[in-house]
Parts: sequence; C-alpha cells; structure tokens
Amino acid sequence: MTSSQNSQQRRNSSMKRGKSAFLAVTAIIGLSAVLTGCGQGTTNPATSSPVTTSSAAAPSTAGTTPSSTPTPSSQSPSAPAETALCTAASLQGSLDDSGGGAAGSIYMKLIVKNTSGTTCILDGYPGVSLIKSGTITPIGEPAVRDPQAPSSGPISLAPDQSASAVLRYTQAGNYQNCTQMTADEVLVYPPSATDYLSIVHPLTACSNTDIALLQIGAFAP
Repeated sequence: MTSSQNSQQRRNSSMKRGKSAFLAVTAIIGLSAVLTGCGQGTTNPATSSPVTTSSAAAPSTAGTTPSSTPTPSSQSPSAPAETALCTAASLQGSLDDSGGGAAGSIYMKLIVKNTSGTTCILDGYPGVSLIKSGTITPIGEPAVRDPQAPSSGPISLAPDQSASAVLRYTQAGNYQNCTQMTADEVLVYPPSATDYLSIVHPLTACSNTDIALLQIGAFAP
C-alpha cells in the first residue's frame, strides 16, 4: 500500500470517529431536551397548590333547627293538689234513731259533718262497733256491711256539709245466748281512715263474738 493510500485511510477513519462523536453529542442533547420537557410537564408535589374538594355541609341541627316539642315554661302553674280523704279529726258524728224499727231492730242514721275548713272525700263503708266509755275495744262483733246499701261513688264533703249511713241495731234480747253488756258509745272509723270518733249513745250489747247486732251501709249524700 502506497503512502497516499495510507493517508486516505487515516482521513477516512478520523472522519468516522468525528461523525460518531457528533452523533453521540447530538443524542445526548436530544435526550436532555426530552428530559427537560418531561420535567416541565410534571407538577412538583412540594410546590403545587393543595387540591380541595367542595361539598355542601349538612345544616347543623344543634341550635338551628326549631324544636317540634315546646319547652315547658319554667313558670307553668303547678297541678292542683288532690282532695284528701275525710279523717275523724275533720268530722263530727251523731246518731239519729228517730227512724223507727221493725222485727226487733232499730234503724238509725249515722251522720258525719265536715268541721274542717277544706273539702274532703267520703267513699265507702265506715267501721262501727259498740264500746265502753274510755276504751276502743269493741264489745262483741263489729258492724257487718249491708250489701243492699253499697257505695255509689266518692262524696265530696265541703265544710259544714254532712253525709249519712244507715245503721241497723238488732235488740240484744233477740238472742237467748247473748251475754249482755251495756255499751256507752258507738265507735266510728271513717272509710279508709286510721283515726276514729266516738258518739255517746248507750245500747245493750252482746259480748259474744259470734253475734252481730250491728249492720252498716255505705255513706250517701
């Protein structure tokens, strides 16, 4: 190979290397441009504005929605007190024996009057028995209730008003086995009351507990 040929070969090799280097630089520049373009199209999370979601909040029910139930007034009037049952302390008792009798019995009216300053309620049968003065121990059997004279309902007894119940007394002499004793008073317990009143009215009683001389009806106006 001649010297001119060698020179030409070296020039060709040098041009190839130069061309390869140029292509390599061009590729690097193009890749850099692509990467720069991608960087500009991507939002940086550290510097981007926060994303907010808009939604209508449900209206608060506390303090904004009127209540369907009215609030009771703190100054509402108090309920009236119930009328109390009549007690012996509020009553005065008496016996009216002018009603006559039949078949050895005497029919009397047991009368109670409201001597208190307030209305009270009588409802039902009183408890009645014969006693000696100064005691409350019944002589013989207390009065039995008359089923033919039941309560017709509560009685509102205003001050100074009276109510009565029919009391039947059977003569002690009608019973041959009666152990007779003289009773000085009639003891009366108002219906449902725990206190009592006594009415002076002497009667002959039987001390036998199996003999019922008294029969009482319920109070009526």
